[in-house]
Amino acid sequence: MTARMGPAALGPAERAAAMAQMGSQEFDVVVVGGGVVGAGVALDAATRGLSVALLEARDYASGTSSRSSKLIHGGLRYLEQFNFDLVREALQERSMLLQRIAPHLVRPVPFLFPLTHTGWERPYVGAGLMLYDSLGFSFGFTRGVPGHRHLSRKRALRLAPALRRSAFSGAVQYWDAQVDDARYVMTMLRTAATYGAQVTSRTEVIGFLREGERVTGVRALDLETGAEIEVRARQVVNATGVWTDDIQELVGGRGQIHVRASKGVHLVVPRDRIHSLTGIILRTEKSVLFVIPWGRHWIIGTTDTRWDLDKAHPAASRHDIDYVLDHVNAVLSVPLTHDDVEGVYAGLRPLLAGESEETSKLSREHVVAHPVPGLVMVAGGKFTTYRVMAADAVDAVAHGLDQRVPPSCTDRVPLVGAEGYQALWNTRHRLAQNSGLHVARIEHLLQRYGSVIDQVLVLIERDGSLARPLTGADDYLRAEIVYAATHEGALHLDDALSRRTHVSIETFHRGLTVAQEAAELMAGPLGWDAEQVKREVEQFGRKVEAERLSQAMDTDLEADAAIQRI
Repeated sequence: MTARMGPAALGPAERAAAMAQMGSQEFDVVVVGGGVVGAGVALDAATRGLSVALLEARDYASGTSSRSSKLIHGGLRYLEQFNFDLVREALQERSMLLQRIAPHLVRPVPFLFPLTHTGWERPYVGAGLMLYDSLGFSFGFTRGVPGHRHLSRKRALRLAPALRRSAFSGAVQYWDAQVDDARYVMTMLRTAATYGAQVTSRTEVIGFLREGERVTGVRALDLETGAEIEVRARQVVNATGVWTDDIQELVGGRGQIHVRASKGVHLVVPRDRIHSLTGIILRTEKSVLFVIPWGRHWIIGTTDTRWDLDKAHPAASRHDIDYVLDHVNAVLSVPLTHDDVEGVYAGLRPLLAGESEETSKLSREHVVAHPVPGLVMVAGGKFTTYRVMAADAVDAVAHGLDQRVPPSCTDRVPLVGAEGYQALWNTRHRLAQNSGLHVARIEHLLQRYGSVIDQVLVLIERDGSLARPLTGADDYLRAEIVYAATHEGALHLDDALSRRTHVSIETFHRGLTVAQEAAELMAGPLGWDAEQVKREVEQFGRKVEAERLSQAMDTDLEADAAIQRI
């Protein structure tokens, strides 16, 4: 399939075709891991003309890449560590994502930095933000966001009346960007598939193929059918994040890269609980805490603590939730309580292991290694710099191939939905009139699907009932659940409610109210019978119950034990 044939779908038929292809040919590169880095590697390799297969053990982005702070940023705190190159690199990537690669998925977001000390703090913070703004310029791009500005306490309170007047003396406002992380990864995989990559989820790598010392492919288990396949490749890339060491053990022993998992917990609260027109960033004793605008909600986080328990289901404890609430309440005039929390999610950062015992001090830079012939490992880094990590990994792949491989071109490859997005945004009122949807709905759809909005609107045109919002989650249309199954690789109810949409963290019922309706909408495209619909709803209910139980526990051990009930 070529780009000129239109964006690839990731539906059931496409998955079956990809599985058949994987079992019948040798690929230039097989990528293990369907998070942001793995997806980036697949796209980078495919757009260099290599044949690519990608296998993800669960759902795309279901690990770290759907559980981030949902920010595209340079890492303001790294300036204090004098890591200017890391900040510059990240800010250049931010500019590209905002303006060329994914303007429909990445957008500017303002933050207020309250000042708590008189005298030295304003010039200190101001100098840092001036440097931050200047590092944001890159060849051929503007920053893509406004520059910082200084505010008096009075002006800051106009922007953020929720702040307690006595908690700060003034403020500085600056801009970064935010992203729907899970949708970004899925969209990147659709783009990779458009350029010929074969991608599958729910396909777990259980071993490696070897010829002597050389890795020549992987053995994988299709978790949907129970079938085993062998996927042959000239090079294999391990891009599994916090599972890097686990995959290395399948090869035999520990490798050159060692990764430590750091848990980050975020809370989601309704927008009306914090009266502010801007996001807020606060210093903590270890790092920073963000209050991030997120549609009709706020995302508040994060924590940074070592995690050595179940990687598949990191658990947020009551202690984690109290920590976040205590720190944000230190500056709010009306404190938040547990009753204000709609959703909670916990994710694991893959940090390169070093001498420090504190995960907040470990490196966010990435490393690429070639531990054995035929195997490339990439780890570390952060969401914002995934493209650089992917390019470095494919450069390492190129060294292992006996052919000339073109350089990376992903800095010039827009993701599915980016081409024509701005023109459609400018004509959104006409789109609303033609579709019969309110312009606010069209804006919502454009910021999720970009220029492939027409594929969603066609579903509505064929079935008018899909124009209705989900009962109990009216931010999302019924058509979006169907589209998740037909085009976006959602194979289970949790995929649709937790990652293609965010119903599971944006509603007080955590998605339980809409589970039956959503499962019935997915049943047609996925071929579910009534019994399968029932199983999906029950499984989703068990997940929500286990997460709620874990969030009432005081310690990580107790929270982990509770969440194992999923």
